[in-house]
Amino acid sequence: MRLTVLGGCGAWPAAGTACSGYLVEHEGYRLLVDPGYATLPKLLEIVPAERIDAVLVSHGHPDHCADLNPLLRARALGERPPAALPVYAPPGALDAVLALDRAGMLAGSFRLGEIADGEVGPFALRTFDLPHFLPNAGLRLSAGGSTLAYTGDTGPSGNLLDLAGAADVYLAEATYPEKVPEEDAAYLSSALQAGAVAAQAGVGRLVLTHLWPGQADEPALAAARAEFSGNVSVARAGLVLDF
Repeated sequence: MRLTVLGGCGAWPAAGTACSGYLVEHEGYRLLVDPGYATLPKLLEIVPAERIDAVLVSHGHPDHCADLNPLLRARALGERPPAALPVYAPPGALDAVLALDRAGMLAGSFRLGEIADGEVGPFALRTFDLPHFLPNAGLRLSAGGSTLAYTGDTGPSGNLLDLAGAADVYLAEATYPEKVPEEDAAYLSSALQAGAVAAQAGVGRLVLTHLWPGQADEPALAAARAEFSGNVSVARAGLVLDF
């Protein structure tokens, strides 16, 4: 299994960056997870739009799904439009982004389904309800004996240990280094909290994502390492992990 980070900036893309976006590959199958703001240009540096096999969206905030629109445009308006792209998301999460174009413009370019436990290409998928401002699905993808666990955006939850349990890579939202503001504490996480979950769950590697725009990596890394003694990195465009 290979994970390629397209972007990991929270809220909006800072200069030269992209928001949440992850390409997950196994045996030639290309799965795009969370096509947030500015991720499509990063994706197109790696693979043509028509070569994406499916899309998973954790929740409906635009920093996690806005670039689904240009991805579908690139597929639907090209010289040889490919087959409909399977797209899976929580119910209603993509209503706004799919309404950006006139009715019928993207007809036939995608097939929308509810995200749920099952199989997506070669990947076994388990989903976990996690607390956020909108319905949010934590995603656990397994293939070839390897597992990637991804939180989307989340506050504290007992489900995180089940999501992350012994995963090879735990891709965890860490908007703040140590302390989440009180008004957001139920719906967002810190690097310190991500490190604690990684340690308890026995993951192989922790990758921090969704850092606040303009935030330096080191405070988040230091906070996570205070709890987790394993490998810790920050999700920046171009990071590639084979596991």
